[in-house]
Amino acid sequence: MKAPKNLPWHARKAGVSIERAEALWRKAVREATADTGWVGTSEFWGAAEARFLDLLKQEQNTLCTPHVEAFVRSQHRMGLLPLLAAEEMIAAMSANWQRFCTQLRKAA
Repeated sequence: MKAPKNLPWHARKAGVSIERAEALWRKAVREATADTGWVGTSEFWGAAEARFLDLLKQEQNTLCTPHVEAFVRSQHRMGLLPLLAAEEMIAAMSANWQRFCTQLRKAA
């Protein structure tokens, strides 16, 4: 039975190789066939996909990959804060300077 087209996406998202994801898909199909007794129905495909996602989550939990993506994003945002503050300060100084210069021109 052919694997679904989104299997590589699920594999990358879980950090599992495509070959291992295909093996998990075959296992999910076998279990869905045993559970539903029918092949090709919507109930069968729903059970196969649900079981595949469960197996993929179990496989992901056994891997020792650190989940640092959120940490890196927050560090990136915190690193940008001084630059954003400087940009706002320069914009405020520029606006004040423009107001000061226009007042000098009007007074002259």
